[in-house]
Formats: sequence, structure tokens, C-alpha cells
Amino acid sequence: MIPAIRLYFLLAIAIPIALLLAMLVNQQTSIIGTLLFDCLILGLAITDALRVKSHRVQVTRHPLHRLSIGRDNPVLLSVRSANQAAKISLRDSYPLEFDVSQQMLEADLNPNSDEELTYTIRPSNRGEYKWGDIQVRQLGNWGLAWHDWTIPASEKVAVYPDLVMLKELSIRLTLENSGTMRGLRKLGMGTEFAELREYGIGDDPRLIDWKATARRSRPLVRVLEPEKEQTLIILLDRGRLMTARVQGLKRFDWGVNAALCLALAGLNRGDRVGVGVFDREITTWIPPERGQHQHSKLIERLAPIQPVLLEPDYVGAVTKLVSQQTRRALVVLITDLVDVTASTEMLSALARLAPRYLPFCVTLRDPLVDKIAHTSTVEITPTYNRAVALDLLAQRQVAFAQLKQKGVLVLDAPANQISEQLVDRYLQLKSRNQL
Repeated sequence: MIPAIRLYFLLAIAIPIALLLAMLVNQQTSIIGTLLFDCLILGLAITDALRVKSHRVQVTRHPLHRLSIGRDNPVLLSVRSANQAAKISLRDSYPLEFDVSQQMLEADLNPNSDEELTYTIRPSNRGEYKWGDIQVRQLGNWGLAWHDWTIPASEKVAVYPDLVMLKELSIRLTLENSGTMRGLRKLGMGTEFAELREYGIGDDPRLIDWKATARRSRPLVRVLEPEKEQTLIILLDRGRLMTARVQGLKRFDWGVNAALCLALAGLNRGDRVGVGVFDREITTWIPPERGQHQHSKLIERLAPIQPVLLEPDYVGAVTKLVSQQTRRALVVLITDLVDVTASTEMLSALARLAPRYLPFCVTLRDPLVDKIAHTSTVEITPTYNRAVALDLLAQRQVAFAQLKQKGVLVLDAPANQISEQLVDRYLQLKSRNQL
């Protein structure tokens, strides 16, 4: 039993009653009268709480399947009242390290009614977590006390990479393939014949199929699409630099999201996609395959992997890749760098891939560094911080310039924007037949 506000108010009434009895009768009568009054009120409160047992509400949590890291995931609780109205307050036992929108949920229910209560939770780490039981409080009919009890609802829930982003990207790619998305940037020509369609304003006259035009007595053009069944290899660094937190998530988590988005785009375009995760050695290798089943495999294999405080061996990873993949492929390295000196090994490793492969270096920049570097300051400490940020960005540009000189493609973007920019860059490469 938990006392309600009304109970405290009634107990407070005993004070003027005691004073009145002391003035009209005597002090002993005042004490006895006050004790009897308090005992009566407490007895009513206990009775009020115990009577709730006969008409407790029923609370169930909808099953939690897979949560997305860095997203507000809704958690739904269904509440059903008995044959009496109910005022309830409940708390779910979620992992305390995650941010939630509401810690306590409250509701007023009519007799024999149903209501759904929702709160959102934002995981900041991947892995498997335990949800505990549900703590429920229900106010008695007299409003004197709360009856509280626990509903068993323990379950283990897996936190995955950003599945919401993957779903949105899948819809976008499907719409682009079906040709129903208008107003988007048009991609360049491909090399493989897809279909014939009528000539329209703006079409390249060089694509007119004159034989088909002569047969059907109207101009027809050949529609070309990017070449399929090419190979895309993603190397994902899980070393020391990937353990740093950026915008609330580890840089490695942003890298996993980007790798899965790129893999989805590659599989959607008919390419074979493989992924390797490495630190001092390649710890996870998923050979390149086609089909949507490959993407499900990538999600399941990458979801439990965590970054480690080790310096990555770029040369070893590239050497292992060359032995595994003999055909030409687009090799995308998702990592981060500081400057030329600290990234010498990475620069030499990527240079070894060209020209047999098409190397592509993707780095995840901290948006906070950009903000500091581009914010004008007058005080000493912020000015010093800005100078350091500008120097870091300049050192990165020097390293990127050396990569470009060696034939390596480069994409340096804020970690929270890397997935979208990487997919767009890949689609440009496909449309221009650079692979």
C-alpha cells in the first residue's frame, strides 16, 4: 500500500480536532480522540488498497523484436480495466543506460475499457539487453491509497543497427528502380540494354534505335542501365579511432549503419556484396554474394560486433582481401584518419589496390569539430579550440590529397550524414560506369 494525497489531508484534519477537544474537554480526551480518528482513517486506507485486488487492471507489453540504435523506438503497453473505473500509474523496467521519453505512465480508464500507453526509448549501444517486470499502481475507489504490484514481463531484446534508415532506403531504391520517383537527379547512361521506349524531349538522339523506329513508324530509344553483377567489398575498421563517440553513438556504429546502407544499395543494383571487419586482423569475413538474403546475413553478422582499442592493420586487411578477391571490385574502406603521419600505413595499403581494384576511402568526421572550426570567437580558450579544429581539418585534407594522387576515391563526411552521402556516391559511380 502507498498512501495517496487524500490520506495525508485527512490525517492532517486530526490536528484541529485535537486542539478543539483539548480546549472543550481535556488533553487526555484530545489524545484518545485523535488516535481513534487516525486509526479509523488508516483502516479505511488499508481497506481501500486491499479492495483493488478484486478489480486489478491487466497490463501487457507488446513484444519487442528488434530495436534500432540511435532511434526513438516505441514501446507499447496495453491496459484493460475490470468492471470498475481505474486510475493507474505504471513504470516499465527498461535498461537504465538508455534515454526514455517518459519514466512514468498514467491513465484513467472507464469500466471494461482498453487503452494503449506508449513511450519511446533511444538505445545508444548495440547488443542484447533485458527488460524487466512492469510496476503498477492503482488508486483505490475512495482515493485514500494506491495498491501496487508487479507484473512479470521479463524478456531479452536485441538492439540492432539503424533498421529504420535501412527501411527508408529500401523504399527509396525501389521507387527509383520502378521509375515512379520524379524530380530526382537523373543518373547518367549505363552500358547494359534494359528496354525500348518512345523518344521524349530531352532524350539523347544517339540512343535512337533506327531499326525499331522503322518497324513501328515512331521514334524509339534504347534505355541503358548500369552494369550488374559487379563486386562490392566493404572493409569496416573497428580499431581504436572507431571507439570514439560522435553525436551520441560510437563512430563504429555510424560505420556499421553506413556499411549496411551501402550493401543494400549494391544488392538492389544487382551487385555482389561482401564485408570484412578488421582490427589487427580480419575478424569477420562475409564472402560477396547477390540477393536480399545476403543483406539479412550481413545484419545478423554485423549486429553483435563491437569496436576494440587496437591499432588496425590496414596492410594485413588489404593483403587478405587480395587473396580472397581476385576479380576487379570496388573496395570501400570505412574508417577515420587524423593526419598523414598517423595514417601512413592506411595510405600505402589503399595505394596497393589501384589500379587492379577501385579503392574508395570513406572517413567519418566529427560534426563538433566542424562547428568549432567555423564558429567565430573572441575569447582565448574558444579561439585556441578553433585553431586546433582548423589544423585537424587541414591535416585531413592533406591526407586526402595524397590518396587522390594515388587513384583512391575519397569521401569525408560528418558521421551522422555518411550513410546518405555514401549511397549517393555509389549510385554515381554505377551510373558513370567507373567500376
